[in-house]
Amino acid sequence: MTTVANPTTTTASPPAPKRGLKLTPAALIWPAMLYLILTTQVPFFMTVYYSFFRYNLVIPDDRPFIGFGNYTTLLTNPQNLQVVWNTLVLAGGTLILTLLIGGAMALLLNRNFPGRSLLRTLMISSFLVMPIVTAVVWKNMLLNPVFGFFSWVVASLGGQPVDWLAQYPMASVIAMITWEWTPFAMLILLTGLQSLPDDQLEAARLDGASPLQEFRHIVMPHWTQAIQVVVLMETIALLQVYGEIYGSTSGGRAWPPPTCRTSSTRRRLPSTTSGWPARRA
Repeated sequence: MTTVANPTTTTASPPAPKRGLKLTPAALIWPAMLYLILTTQVPFFMTVYYSFFRYNLVIPDDRPFIGFGNYTTLLTNPQNLQVVWNTLVLAGGTLILTLLIGGAMALLLNRNFPGRSLLRTLMISSFLVMPIVTAVVWKNMLLNPVFGFFSWVVASLGGQPVDWLAQYPMASVIAMITWEWTPFAMLILLTGLQSLPDDQLEAARLDGASPLQEFRHIVMPHWTQAIQVVVLMETIALLQVYGEIYGSTSGGRAWPPPTCRTSSTRRRLPSTTSGWPARRA
């Protein structure tokens, strides 16, 4: 009589964990984060540090600590409050105009018509022009009271030529910067429009929605993220505007309403001090 041996079952043991350095996905972005910290945050904290001193560049060793003295002067001097208000008016006015004009241009370019690609390329050309070149072109070709284009239009209509930069400096600079930054807003808003599914618009039209209702309830909610990007990026750039003012007003000294950037530069260059302008940065 033969006996059959029961087969033995073997359980596979789990593989031994690998030893060594493990790189998580979050660790892979740390080199880029360190680079951004070094190039953005270190200068920011150095600016905050110098704002607590009376620092003269001619005498670098003599920089007494004055605490919040610079900030106290900033908040108690009415001229400084006017400078902050001028900066907000310049940035806010330009931002509103670029959003309105850029949104209208984006709605236009979102439609199919012959020459759309060429027109889109021409519309973004002003954004590629350097700020100082923009200022020189507007100052000499458009805003000049003698041979500028706008003065010629006014004279052709029977009016008197206008020295735009002297009589309307804030409006002139806002128009100049709006011309420069409108293509940026147009591109971002056009990208948001092109990501909108067509079936949503078709369903709204089948339900009898008017063009205004379609824009209000479908396009605008979809535009929210694109508008946030435009507001964030343009606000950062517009608060630092200097080249347009410098080139159109002979260094910014001929422009009556100063901004934070032009005011800090005026104080820094003649007086060679860094603590006072640093608290405005």
